[in-house]
Parts: sequence; C-alpha cells; structure tokens
Amino acid sequence: MTSGGTRVRKLTARSAVLSALLGAHPAEASAAGILAMATKLGFQHSAVRVALTRLVAAGDLDRSEGMYRLSPRLIRRQRRQDFALQHEASTWDGSWRLAIVTTGAEDSTDRAALRTALRAAKFGEVREGVWGRPNNIPTTVRADASERLSLFTAVPDGDPAELVEHAFAPQEWAGVAEELIRMLRDAPTLVERFEIAAAIVRHILDDPLLPAEALPTDWPGHDIRETYEAFRSELTALAGGILTATK
Repeated sequence: MTSGGTRVRKLTARSAVLSALLGAHPAEASAAGILAMATKLGFQHSAVRVALTRLVAAGDLDRSEGMYRLSPRLIRRQRRQDFALQHEASTWDGSWRLAIVTTGAEDSTDRAALRTALRAAKFGEVREGVWGRPNNIPTTVRADASERLSLFTAVPDGDPAELVEHAFAPQEWAGVAEELIRMLRDAPTLVERFEIAAAIVRHILDDPLLPAEALPTDWPGHDIRETYEAFRSELTALAGGILTATK
C-alpha cells in the first residue's frame, strides 16, 4: 500500500503477531488468543501456526506452557518503542553530543552496523565520521559500537537550525508523519488501519526526538502519537482480553 511517497507494508501473519505483542503489556499471549486475533485480521490458523513456529526458531519469541512471549532482544525493542511513543519535546541548553569515529570499518557490513547503532542512539551524521545530536535526551550507544567512538559535549558556533536540518532532515520526517496520520484516519478496514499503525510505529521509532527549540513550526510529533494511541485504544477495546484467552 502506498500513498504519495509513503510505503505501508502488507500485513502478514508474522508481522501481525509481532505488532500485537510489541504493543501489549505484558508482551505475551496464549496460542489460542493469538489465533483468535489473527482470525479477526483474516488469517488462516495454519498460516499463523507456521509464523509462530518460525518466530520461535528465529529467537523472536519464547514459548513456555502454552504462552508466547517476546524474546529479550525484542523486549529491548519494545522499550525503545515505548520511549519513542511517550516522548514529548523537551527543553535544551544548546549543547550537542558528538560521536567521532576513531576506528575505521573493516568492510561495508561493519560500516553499516556502526551507522545503524548510531542512528538507534538518535545521532545524525554531521559529516563523514562525525555524528551528533542536541543534548536533550540520554544517549547510549551500543557497547561494541561505542568502543570505536570518542564522545564529546560541545556547543556549535553556527546556526543550530541549519545543523539540525543537515543531520536529521526533520521536514522530511514531518511530511511522512502528516501523510500517515491522514492515511490512518481515512482507512476503511481494520486490516488497513493495522498496517498503517505498524508503519506509524516504525516512523515514530525514526523520530530524532529533537528539543522544542530545534523543531520546525507545526511539528506533527504529538499528533502522530495521539493518532496512534487512538488506534491502539480501538484495538484494545476490540481485543477485550482475547490475546490472553486460554481456550
């Protein structure tokens, strides 16, 4: 599904199970509950059972006593997701955190892994080998990546708005957010809303979490979170405890 330049992934049994559990607290469900929810989304039981088997084999889910739970790795992802969903623009003293790459990559795969770790820590690329962000949130770079960096706190001399635009392209993020909000509000079916809501979560995870002073006017960060929470309330009301059903 596409609208403008925004890509929404087609819902699969695997993505439906993971999206439901990533949005659940606690992040667990019975097999019967997962099958019942999947039926509401139009999936055959056989497809869901295959997806569950593969998710367990891949280490995405743990299975014990008839219950499926997110693995520790995906629990960490859920925590990052919750942090991003609950974030409100914060004030800032004008300083930046800088991460300077001091140990080069061995190959393209290694270079891509370092970039992924820095982006996950909400850093933007200022120039090759130099990453930074406004110092308004805690920044924790994965241990194996941080060993290759020197970290500093500094105050740039230039216009911070230009630096933010170069490192994070916030106007681009805002444009996609506004399109996803419209798509979710206009979607006629539960399956389409589920697909778009999953795209919204992925987009919110890419929010650079900039301070209020560095945001463009009419920033849609609050609106997209509010729109997603309205859908999550709808889904919770529909489920009505179905994910924890045991029969």
